[in-house]
Amino acid sequence: MNNLMTVKDATYHYSVCGEGEPLVLLHGFTGTGNTWETFSEKWSKFFKVIMIDLPGHGKTNVKSPRTMEQFCQDLKLLLDQLKIKKTHLLGYSMGGRAALSFALNYPDYVQSLILESASPGLKTGEERRKRREADALLAEQIMVNGIESFTYYWENIPLFETQKHLPAHIKKVIRHERLSQLPEGMAESLLYMGTGSQPSWWDKLVEVTIPVLLVVGSLDKKFIRINQEMKKLLPNAELVTVVKSGHAVHVEQVEKFDKIVMEFLEVHFIKKFT
Repeated sequence: MNNLMTVKDATYHYSVCGEGEPLVLLHGFTGTGNTWETFSEKWSKFFKVIMIDLPGHGKTNVKSPRTMEQFCQDLKLLLDQLKIKKTHLLGYSMGGRAALSFALNYPDYVQSLILESASPGLKTGEERRKRREADALLAEQIMVNGIESFTYYWENIPLFETQKHLPAHIKKVIRHERLSQLPEGMAESLLYMGTGSQPSWWDKLVEVTIPVLLVVGSLDKKFIRINQEMKKLLPNAELVTVVKSGHAVHVEQVEKFDKIVMEFLEVHFIKKFT
């Protein structure tokens, strides 16, 4: 079921299916809540699955751009309106950064955390400054050249090299999702919710005491290093590396990703699935 909810000066688009314990899903940069349609039918047998379009993406409309912390405030208010006091929270890439940010800002709302190819941000102020400069240039290019030019550029960055081997129909779906975005939304997302714009959470990871599942692809060397370091700092985390997968494990290894997520939730929280 598709819904719209007003939070301050924003209208968030989200989909809900199923009943049970809430499971909120946050997509990555250039995605939408539809990212999770592959899994929502099955997962909704056990959970109330909530798929949200992040600021600047899909059908969510924000009158003023959102920083990462402002989005977390919005998500808290959205959950309040849905009368959700505690949820499992899963995020991919940028959505993973958002999920971790939310868990640190509103720990009482999060029952468990699943982070796919995510990070706590950049460690140093210099790294963040350089990233902000790079993202500002990219945002300007998006506004000047349009979404089609940006989509061609984005699908050819090294991070998504492994997706070139996906079946044509899957690549078409990913491309369509990217092309559906508005240039203004993509630019604002980079400028306000990019890795260089958010706080570094490295020193705060020790405060995340809930169970955390870290998922990375074996071909995504950069995020393997990041997540290995995260695991050392998180008090209650497990790290799963999925073979023959790059950054987007949920796309490149669908069945393995489904199995890993469900096993984690079953072990920690749910009566045996039937």
